[in-house]
Amino acid sequence: MSRKGVLSQVSTWDTATAGVVLARLGPQPPLSFFTPAEEAAADPLLDLLLARRHDDTPIPVLPVIDARLAAREFEGWRFADMPEDDEAWRRSLAALDEEVAVRHDGRAFGEVTHGDRHRLLRHIQDLGSHDWYGMPAGRVWTLWTRYACTAYYAHPYAWEEIGFGGPAYPRGYLRLGRGAREPWETAPARDPAAETDR
Repeated sequence: MSRKGVLSQVSTWDTATAGVVLARLGPQPPLSFFTPAEEAAADPLLDLLLARRHDDTPIPVLPVIDARLAAREFEGWRFADMPEDDEAWRRSLAALDEEVAVRHDGRAFGEVTHGDRHRLLRHIQDLGSHDWYGMPAGRVWTLWTRYACTAYYAHPYAWEEIGFGGPAYPRGYLRLGRGAREPWETAPARDPAAETDR
């Protein structure tokens, strides 16, 4: 389903649902949680986590995460060996900058090459349950990816990638079951990069 196709379903949504979805398309408020230094680390971090390219349609992930953290809208749970999400984000972004500064002559995470950032994230991911700047590395990885994916896939432009035709409230779903699509849904978009020559 094209973006126009997903948004063409607005008339089938109730007013509250349409308002929430359409607000995601408009200008985002300025950041209120992240400092400029944290923003400079978080933005390239999210690009790597979501494999975003500069020519991709911009989906405002950082502003959504910022708003959640500023409002302290956490998920209602956390790992016992982790601080609250807002503190964990601050500490982990500072740790990215600190580790890059040690490895790359005092530069910050956002100032090194894409490859250097990728290698550092791979290192953090490979640490698993080992300590990384006072927090279990695997838990930090989970924090980042949970917030990134939640923010990304809440946006209607991302729904095309997964074949989601938009909210079905109040009309409901007709077809339940694996592989059963609603009349307004289409197959997920093909990813030519994931296909191999045979």
